[in-house]
Amino acid sequence: MLQHRMLHFLIGLSLALGATFISVDILLASDLDSDGKACLELGSRRELFVDHYLIDQLKNTRLVLHHPQDKGSVLKCDRPWEFPFAGCPTVIKDGVKYMLYYRGMSETGDGSNVESTCYADSADGIHWTKPDLGLFEVKGTRKNNCVYANDPPFSHNFTPFLDTHPGANPQRRFKAIAGVSGSGGPWAFASADGIHWKKLGNKPIITKGAFDSQNVAFWSDHEGKYLCYFRTFKNKVRWVSRATSDDFINWSEPVEMKFRHGGKAAPAEHIYTNATHPYFRAPHIYIATPFRFMPGRRVLTKQQAEAVNVHPRYAKDCSDGILMTSRGGNIYDRTFLESFIRPGIGWRNWVSRTNMPGLNLVQTGENEMSIYVVCDYAQPTVHLRRFSMRLDGFASVRGPYSGGEMITKPFTFSGNRLLLNFSTSAAGGIRVEIQDAEHKSIPGFTLADSDEVIGNEIERAVSWKGKQDLGSLTGRPIHLRFELKDADLYAIRFKGVR
Repeated sequence: MLQHRMLHFLIGLSLALGATFISVDILLASDLDSDGKACLELGSRRELFVDHYLIDQLKNTRLVLHHPQDKGSVLKCDRPWEFPFAGCPTVIKDGVKYMLYYRGMSETGDGSNVESTCYADSADGIHWTKPDLGLFEVKGTRKNNCVYANDPPFSHNFTPFLDTHPGANPQRRFKAIAGVSGSGGPWAFASADGIHWKKLGNKPIITKGAFDSQNVAFWSDHEGKYLCYFRTFKNKVRWVSRATSDDFINWSEPVEMKFRHGGKAAPAEHIYTNATHPYFRAPHIYIATPFRFMPGRRVLTKQQAEAVNVHPRYAKDCSDGILMTSRGGNIYDRTFLESFIRPGIGWRNWVSRTNMPGLNLVQTGENEMSIYVVCDYAQPTVHLRRFSMRLDGFASVRGPYSGGEMITKPFTFSGNRLLLNFSTSAAGGIRVEIQDAEHKSIPGFTLADSDEVIGNEIERAVSWKGKQDLGSLTGRPIHLRFELKDADLYAIRFKGVR
């Protein structure tokens, strides 16, 4: 009880002193297993193997990054106000409706009248329509798909989100931030329908930063705050910082993000956009699909650049998409340093600022989710391509044909079924053992008792001699020991089933 009181006192003191992030190096006895290791509380959350959060030991197994599959072009940015510099896409799934926002830009001129915020919608996330909204006159016509225009600093990086705050005003259920050079920083916007937008206030909400990128914001149930991730610079390298807010208007001082790989600082690379968002199936995990920029890394010759008709200014660099994750605070995990979305075949894919992943992944099928990528940037053929992957399928623990093991850190859970997202070969399989806090096999849940899991499913319950019920273990610290043979384990979840 004294330890609890001391912990609460230190937290209260930190808050009173205005600390943005609290780090208290005290673990209570109830938070430890018998070996003194921290015991995680999973509850019924879905946990993805995108980092080492849940992993204690890997024996002849490894974490593997999976790559989205190119499904082809889904939206040509071919209107006079759109090409050749269309970019910064955001996709939102609102019920059964898919909503896509992107910058239209007909010539160079960041923060000028040549930019507009364009819109398309879809019933399936695959087939898109550009409605004639008639809201603004652009390029001499009101027959266009622009939801914001003629307010120069803001359409360069207008980035909406659907506000999931429990107390959000229905007339402001959509919010956005926007603002580049000349605006003093991002301003707040709101909308009831995602089409008609108005400013919230008459000044920037954050002023310390560079902001010349697609800056993003969202409500985090995990942290109980609005979060904003935005462009800064560190030692002349494009970087990311973040701020927090309780009301979306008043924001904390920015804090520089740290990039971690294997417990150490990751190599410094230009993170051009950050595309950070709560993963819709596990919102306590933030998925980031940044646009990695390689300035001065030229691939095309002058003749090749002329052949694809790329703007000369954009023939001198290349870029791709990478994957990062965060579980809150100012840490990004760069578990995988390699490319997540590689440039495609052809010269037009190897120019500056092409291969730009959009903000958010959305479910587009029973077992599928999609991400949208800007290709052919600074070319007349600029367009968005859809890339798909399995649900939760960013990464997996992979066991080879010879077999291997993964043992989790100690944790408690709620629910009475263990569900796996997995795939095996015809010859492969997965067995699961449940161990107590001392790594001793729990009778009835040993590897010998485990029914082999074979197949390829998004959600399959594990059983031990036909028994699935884990109700007797709820709230008890356990480890899971997975035996994997020619198999991938993407995610686990405990769920209550009657």
